[in-house]
Amino acid sequence: QVQLVESGGGLVQPGGSLRLSCAFSGGTFSLYPMGWFRQGPGKQRDLVATISSGGITNYADSVKGRFTISRDNARNTVYLQMNSLKPEDTAVYYCKASLALRVYWGQGTQVTVSP
Repeated sequence: QVQLVESGGGLVQPGGSLRLSCAFSGGTFSLYPMGWFRQGPGKQRDLVATISSGGITNYADSVKGRFTISRDNARNTVYLQMNSLKPEDTAVYYCKASLALRVYWGQGTQVTVSP
């Protein structure tokens, strides 16, 4: 069974940076497209960024130029580097792995951007 564990969230001031990590276990990580999603208070869960098994990336317009998704297949980990953070980036950030009809989510990590 695939398991995902996010880490790296916290409280940061506007303009600051954080790097989120998602550790993958229980499967062949290199085969899985991976993604980061976020859910703000009272909002739906939205896509932030995705990375294919081959390393092709895709970003929500709201984070383009500020966030970078990457993966390390040797470490079975996907990262989200977040720069120039804004208060509207405040949310619980979730890692997702999906392959064919199999979809797995992590438990989420809180990111709060506040003075």
